[in-house]
Amino acid sequence: MTTEAIILAGGFGTRLQSIVFDLPKPMAPVNDRPFLDYQLLYLKHYGVKRVIISIGYLHDKITAHYQNNFEGIEIVYAPEKAPLGTGGGIRLALEMCNSRSVLVLNGDSFFDINLNSFCSQHSTYMSDCSLALRKVEDAARYGTIKQGSNNSIASFKEKTGEAAPGLINAGIYILNKEVYLQKTKPDKSFSIEKDFFEKRISELNISGFTYQGYFIDIGIPEDYEKAQHDFKEFKYK
Repeated sequence: MTTEAIILAGGFGTRLQSIVFDLPKPMAPVNDRPFLDYQLLYLKHYGVKRVIISIGYLHDKITAHYQNNFEGIEIVYAPEKAPLGTGGGIRLALEMCNSRSVLVLNGDSFFDINLNSFCSQHSTYMSDCSLALRKVEDAARYGTIKQGSNNSIASFKEKTGEAAPGLINAGIYILNKEVYLQKTKPDKSFSIEKDFFEKRISELNISGFTYQGYFIDIGIPEDYEKAQHDFKEFKYK
């Protein structure tokens, strides 16, 4: 199990700004606590000791709140001077990591998987990158994934807007630091989904492992309101 993780918290959160307009999306209050607290409690449960938070939009709200520690987890920041997208933000944060393999989480979603199992599978399959996947009944908001043999990922499909079941990228990754830094360029804005996973699918060992744990993305008002109810019984304390 890796003891380092990156949380992406630099986006603008445009879909949620009608409700939360003065905070970055991961700081949106859920039962009077920042959503980011729940991510950190989850990581603490699995023994993560150091978290690098990729920050951009309204970053002072995050740094002032957490400073350099959360319940014994060391908090470090990777500030974007200009928007770098998911891929560039991850690259900047990876440069600050000490581990060979690093967990990466989206700061606006929560997927309750066994991280020990995920890390073990990543190691067993000697993956360059591993994605935690989730089957959902309505994949309209998401791009979907087609799996090949031996837990490989065969293809990524664009969002269709069609309300149909699908297998989605649920926003938790494990990345090989050396491979990622070698295959990407610094100070460039790019999407890890479009410009790395999809473009490198034929040359890298990219694995996908499916879990059916609780999943929520607070990026739209309806699910943000749902989280207020669901997280009352949050099991990671």
